[in-house]
Amino acid sequence: MYALIETGGKQYRVEEGQAIYVEKLAAAEGEAVTFDKVLLIGKEDNTTVGAPLVSGAKVTGKVDKQGKAKKVTVFKYKPKKNYKRKQGHRQPFTKVIIEKIEG
Repeated sequence: MYALIETGGKQYRVEEGQAIYVEKLAAAEGEAVTFDKVLLIGKEDNTTVGAPLVSGAKVTGKVDKQGKAKKVTVFKYKPKKNYKRKQGHRQPFTKVIIEKIEG
């Protein structure tokens, strides 16, 4: 059984026991999180597609860790104008382990 969920403006295909990295959630490590925006649920014999969401479906998971991704360097310059700007960015993420798909 698998599901398509939406969180942080992105869509993820998840299965039970799978670990996913999503945009940072306001939950501490070890807390349970629920994803209510379920777009599709696929089973062996049938598939339920929402319009746009599947009613009554939810996916629960547990927050494994909070962290930051590797640093991305942002470098801007304009040729012949002596304009250079260097900046770094580390995107925060949440690692979630999917425990149960209901629906």
